[in-house]
Amino acid sequence: MKLSNTCLSLIVALAGSISAGQSLANDMVPAKAATGPLLLTGVTLHTVTAGVSSNTDLLIVDGKIAAIGQGLTAPEGATVLALDGKHVYPGLIALANQLGLTEIDAVRSTDDTNEVTQTNPDIRAKVAYNADSEVIPTIRSNGFAYAMVYPSGSMLMGQSSLMQLDAWNYQDAVVADGTGLHVRWPNADSLGSRWNPKPADEVRKANAAQLEKLQQHFKSAKAYFDAEQAGLNKGIDSRWQAMLPVFKGERPLFVHADDARQIRQAMLLAKEYGVKLNIVGGRDSWRMADELAAAKVAVIYTAPYGLPTRGDENYSQAFITPKVLQDAGVEYALSLDGYWDTRNVVFAAGQAISFGLTPEQALRSVTINAAKIAGVADKIGSIEVGKAASLVVSDGDIFDYLGHKVTHLWIDGRAVDLNNHHKQMHDKYQQRIN
Repeated sequence: MKLSNTCLSLIVALAGSISAGQSLANDMVPAKAATGPLLLTGVTLHTVTAGVSSNTDLLIVDGKIAAIGQGLTAPEGATVLALDGKHVYPGLIALANQLGLTEIDAVRSTDDTNEVTQTNPDIRAKVAYNADSEVIPTIRSNGFAYAMVYPSGSMLMGQSSLMQLDAWNYQDAVVADGTGLHVRWPNADSLGSRWNPKPADEVRKANAAQLEKLQQHFKSAKAYFDAEQAGLNKGIDSRWQAMLPVFKGERPLFVHADDARQIRQAMLLAKEYGVKLNIVGGRDSWRMADELAAAKVAVIYTAPYGLPTRGDENYSQAFITPKVLQDAGVEYALSLDGYWDTRNVVFAAGQAISFGLTPEQALRSVTINAAKIAGVADKIGSIEVGKAASLVVSDGDIFDYLGHKVTHLWIDGRAVDLNNHHKQMHDKYQQRIN
């Protein structure tokens, strides 16, 4: 029997969907809660907020850091783990990515990153989060315990959620929901491109139209907010209802923008409506670091690698920018916007050390600074008594390609399985070589 082209296409599509579905789940079982206290001894402790201490002990009880010091006595029933000089850091935090929202770029059925319209402030990233993603264990293996995932899109994209990276499902994974409303700022460049080969006048008009549309969305949302405050709303518009916390100052605005013109436009809008502003991207943030610091605008810098944006920029501008932000007093965190590449943020911090940051400043950029931007600095981001026992252990300097070797990871005191698909494939083919 000869199949038609339509039937063949359906069979191929079905096979692809089945294959994609099989690839969505990893083999690692989420850790169980510890059955008793755990005492780590002889470690080099990178506390973030209180410096580095050598030959130090750390006690974990009920998922929290219970004590820090030298010569601690193990409580009755405690497990003692001698780490003998290994480096202990807070579990690293990756901000502004799509980890768990997409699995394979080329397979549409595995991509839950965005909706189709421009006004989706009521979309919540956590609902689409796949805790079984094969990518997540590879991120954990480099020391990351948390990720703030956000829905993508073309304008009002939706709300981000901070997730812990060892969970059965999104409900288990959520640490903080609604950490911010994410907005893709309209383009401000007047030059055409290979993908948009139009005259400059047309590009400017198109950009102005998009900016006017975004401003109109905010006007509508603010009118809804004012009516809500006055008790005049007769129905619920879920889009503007989701923006009420933004105007109340309870939920920050995360504006995705790289060009200095975009950033300044966003700062004007934030000032007009009195909302808390954070910038995601920030390639040009070095050009206006003093302005950002004065306005108390935080930056999630997602371009720590790469070529200069313009031909007249320093060849190492991407690497220098964290130091510029640091010196200006800008609150910033390092990140890589995407999903699988998130594991390399730790090495981006190491690269920034080579271009001026101190190791302590680089560590803050992926721990406490990130926790502050996500609004959870009272719970995670540093090694302090009372905070979550989310810790990562490396044989050497975690930011150095050669010294980096993660051996242990705890999230809320639970020992996380550091196996992943990459390690499994390595072990498999190592046997063939042997």
